[in-house]
Amino acid sequence: MDHFITIITFLGLGMLVWDCVEVGRNDAANIINAVFGSRILSRRTAIWLAGAAVVLGATAATPVMETARTGIFEPGMLTLKQAIVVYVTFYLVDTVLLYSYSAFGMPVSSTACLIFSLMGASFGLSVTTRGLQGAGVVQWGTVGTVVSAILFSIVISGIAGFLAQRVFRAAIRDDSQDRESVLLHGPWIAGMMLSWLAWFMVMKGMNHVEWPLIESLRTDFIGVYGYTVVLLLLWAVCTLLVYVALILAGEWGTRRLFQGMAVLGMVCMGFAFGQNDLANCASPGLSALNLWQNARGTGEEAVEIASRIEIGHWQLFVCGLLIVLGMSTRHAQRVTRAAVNTGSQFDRVALYAPDWCQAVARGLLWFRPKGRALAPEPRLTERGKKLHYDALRASVIMAVTASVIALASSHGLPVSTTYVAFAAVVATGLADRVMARGDAEVKVGRAIWVMFSWFLTAMIAFVSTAVVANLIYFLGLVGLALALAANLSVRYVAKKRSDAQEERIHRRTRNTQWDDRDEEQGGRQLPGAPVSAGGSTDADLGDAS
Repeated sequence: MDHFITIITFLGLGMLVWDCVEVGRNDAANIINAVFGSRILSRRTAIWLAGAAVVLGATAATPVMETARTGIFEPGMLTLKQAIVVYVTFYLVDTVLLYSYSAFGMPVSSTACLIFSLMGASFGLSVTTRGLQGAGVVQWGTVGTVVSAILFSIVISGIAGFLAQRVFRAAIRDDSQDRESVLLHGPWIAGMMLSWLAWFMVMKGMNHVEWPLIESLRTDFIGVYGYTVVLLLLWAVCTLLVYVALILAGEWGTRRLFQGMAVLGMVCMGFAFGQNDLANCASPGLSALNLWQNARGTGEEAVEIASRIEIGHWQLFVCGLLIVLGMSTRHAQRVTRAAVNTGSQFDRVALYAPDWCQAVARGLLWFRPKGRALAPEPRLTERGKKLHYDALRASVIMAVTASVIALASSHGLPVSTTYVAFAAVVATGLADRVMARGDAEVKVGRAIWVMFSWFLTAMIAFVSTAVVANLIYFLGLVGLALALAANLSVRYVAKKRSDAQEERIHRRTRNTQWDDRDEEQGGRQLPGAPVSAGGSTDADLGDAS
């Protein structure tokens, strides 16, 4: 076997480790946003609890892994060298894309990076070596289905998040810990969340796992009574159980109901993420290793046979651990902070958005609804930390996101946790009217900037991988060295520029007298907030301010 193939295969394995960490820094960081933004758990505790769910979900990632491995392009149409070059090229581009976005606190979709990187590398290399007939290497039908699923999941998450938040807020109002309100409305709200989590996580998300009890429910019980009846029964049972639990738990249960639902939703989202998004960083490297280990010869038939080898669960387990490691890094903290501030119920936020995005936001805000915000009044914890969300909103964000991702996983479709989670944050913020006051143009401008970057990422990934794949294939080790040098250079520039931007944001925070009351009330300092010499609260300078 060619020594060059061996070298790039093991380079791909090394970059697989790097890419798993980068996915943890960016995509997986979105798992804890709502729970941390509502201060239900500390960031460290949330990371390790969600991380355990990610690792467990990683072992059940097979359907999405296969879509990512062989659904985007047809490995059998390439030679062994070409196929491995495609997989390794993905890492050379993806690692620097994710690193750069994370450094600037920008949530980006590792799913979109995967799809358009594999498309670009396989398309560019195949067309160069075969001409226009090489365009058939991309499975355009599957790509169209996956992209449609991503867009559809954003819409579903946004609509479901907005409607659920508006309905639940109308019932609970602005105090999700008031015992009378929670006893009256908490059981049916929490029961609805539990029923849809159970349905999407177990009945749909785990439909490829052969559990006798679940199989019996699907074929016998549901087959007889139908989906609607089963869901209504499930809702009724969950509502009754929550009501009994609240009566037995007393005041403590009332205060912890929606906090517990938010944590449960985070765990479910972590599991769904492991099932779905693990494919984004694991499938190319593990596929390249399978090809190197099992392909005999360099013909297309050998590549097709090797690409069918099943990927072991222990390999997925290790990749899940690497993702959790990335979730605890400093850049992951930047992603969390920016996402939390975008949907914060505080009027003033430490956030960056380009001037043109803020200009567009000002135009859109002409259509903002009149009236006061529906969310609770902004307040601080006893330690002086901002409560960006209340527990009710955090639980809605987590439950909606987890359900949408689990539904996509059940169909073997790699959708974007980032897009789905961000849509839920923005939609629930719109439902609570927290994005129409204070720094509204910055919040909406940031949302526009994030969405614009999603489309920009797709174009960058497609073009970059097409160029890099040809560079490596035709120049060999020289091309590989040039690609690595470009990767590290872009990484260096991104670090310098992002650190400078972070300093500007914190400087503005320190030099601004934060006013977190509604402007109509005249605005005054929040009670109990310690004030620093620069005029800002100490809470604004901390983690995810």
